[in-house]
Amino acid sequence: MPAPIAAGFWISLALIFPAAVVVCGFPAALTLERAFPRTGHGLALNQLKERDRVRHRRILQSGVVDFPVEGTYDPYLVGLYFTSVQLGTPPQEFYVQIDSGSDVLWVGCNSCSGCPTSSGLKISLNLFNPSGSSTASPVSCSDQRCTVGFQSSDSVCPTQNNPNNQCSYTFQYGDGSGTSGYYVSDLMHLDTVVGSSLVSNSSATVVFGCSTAATGDLTKTDRAVDGIFGFGQQGLSIVSQLYSQGVAPNAFSHCLIGSNSGGGILVLGEIVEPNIVYTPLVQSQPHYNLNLESISVNGQILSIDSSVFATSNNGGTIVDSGTTLAYIAEEAYAPFVSGITSAVSQSSVRSVASSGNQCYLTTSNISEVFPTVSLNFAGGASMLLYPEDYLLQQNSIAGAAVWCIGFQQIEGQGITILGDLFLQNKIIVYDLTGQRVGWTNYDCSLAVNVSASTANGKSTYVNPTQIGQNSSSRNTPLNSILLIIIVALFLSNVSALRSFSLL
Repeated sequence: MPAPIAAGFWISLALIFPAAVVVCGFPAALTLERAFPRTGHGLALNQLKERDRVRHRRILQSGVVDFPVEGTYDPYLVGLYFTSVQLGTPPQEFYVQIDSGSDVLWVGCNSCSGCPTSSGLKISLNLFNPSGSSTASPVSCSDQRCTVGFQSSDSVCPTQNNPNNQCSYTFQYGDGSGTSGYYVSDLMHLDTVVGSSLVSNSSATVVFGCSTAATGDLTKTDRAVDGIFGFGQQGLSIVSQLYSQGVAPNAFSHCLIGSNSGGGILVLGEIVEPNIVYTPLVQSQPHYNLNLESISVNGQILSIDSSVFATSNNGGTIVDSGTTLAYIAEEAYAPFVSGITSAVSQSSVRSVASSGNQCYLTTSNISEVFPTVSLNFAGGASMLLYPEDYLLQQNSIAGAAVWCIGFQQIEGQGITILGDLFLQNKIIVYDLTGQRVGWTNYDCSLAVNVSASTANGKSTYVNPTQIGQNSSSRNTPLNSILLIIIVALFLSNVSALRSFSLL
C-alpha cells in the first residue's frame, strides 16, 4: 500500500509572514510551522542523509522505492513541515505533518495505544474524541467513501473482530513504525476571508483517520505531532474530497523561501506566473513522478542514458518536498559530479572528499565559479539549478569554505528524488486535473497570483492581508511561521477560472 512519507523539516515559531491572498468565496488559511533552517546550513551532510534514508524507507510499502538502511538519525538536527487543522464540533486543533507522499489525514484518537501526549516541538498535542464531537459519525464498510480507498489500500474492512463494520486502515512503514485505526466523518473548519475580515465559520465535512494504535518512531515524543496530513492524489485525500464537493480546486502549489529564516506559501489552487513551465505527471504512480530526460551542466548535456531515469518498480524521478537533500540514480551520479568538477577545474576551486561526499574548497563566491545545472524534462520543461541550489556549505578550512554537492547517489537504485534543496526559491504547481507539475524560479517572499476553478459557488474579492494578521492567535511560540493558505472557491453553476493576488 502507499505508505505515508514523512515531510520536510522540524519547526519553531515566532515571526509571522504577512502573506496576502485574494481569493474567492471560501478561502481558508492554515498556519504552517517550522523549526530550524530549511537548507540545513551547518549540519553534517551525513546527518542529513541519514534523516532522508529513514524517511525514504516509508516509500517502500508503495512498491516504488526501497533504500538501504544505514545507521541512525537525529531528528532535532533537521525539520519537518506541519500545519494545524481544526476538526469536530466544538472545533479542536491538531498539529499534523504535511505529507505529499500519502493520501489520508489522520490524527491520534482518545483510545490510541502508543500515541505520544507531549512533544519536543513545544506544541500541545491533542487526541480526537469522536464521542466529544456532536458532528462526528463513524464510516462503515458499506459507505462509498470507504470503498473509494480500497484500490489505493488506504482503507480496509476486516472480516474478523469488526463487530461495528467499521472502515479501517493500517499503515506500515519500512522502519518498523506504523499506525492503525478507523475512519470518521466530521467537520474540518477553515479560516475564511470575506471582504477585509477573517472569519472562522466555514467548514466542510471530510473523512479522516482516527488512530487507535501507533508503533515505532510514531510513539517518540521528540518529534511528535498529532498526525499526518496527506496531500496525495487518491480519493481519500483532503484535496480530492474538497474538490469532489466543489469546495476547492484540484490543484495545490507551494513556494518555499530558501534563506535560513524560512517561510513561504502553500495554496490549494495554481500559483500563476508567466515563466512557469510544465511537464506531465507519469500516470498510474502513487507519488509525483516526472519524466526526467537529461541533465545539462553549463548548457552541455551530460552523457547519461535516458533510460536511467525511466519510471519502473525501483526507478524514476519523484518531486518530494519532504526530502532534505536531492538524490540521483546511481548510474547518473558519476557523470554529474564529473561535469561539475570539470566546470570548475580552471578556477581556484579545489576538489576534496569529505566523509565520502564530493566537496570543493573555495574562497570565491560560488555563484561566480560554479556552473548552472539544468534538469530537462518531458515536454521541453527545464528546471534551472544555481550553485546555491545544489551545493551545501559544511565548514571552513583556513579561511576557505567547504561546499559539498547536495545531489547524493543512491547505491543500487534507479531513483531520483528532487528534495527541498532543489525546490527552494521556486514556485511549484501540482495541477492534478491537468496531471502536470510546473515550476519557475521565484523570490518566495514576494507576492504571487493564484487562480483556481471548481464546479460550484460564487466568487468574491477579499483582502487576504487579514490571514496573516489574524492567524497568529492560533500559533504556538516556536521560531518562524510559514503561512499555508488553502484557497477554497465556490463558482456559480459553471466552471470558471479567475486570478487573484497574494500580497
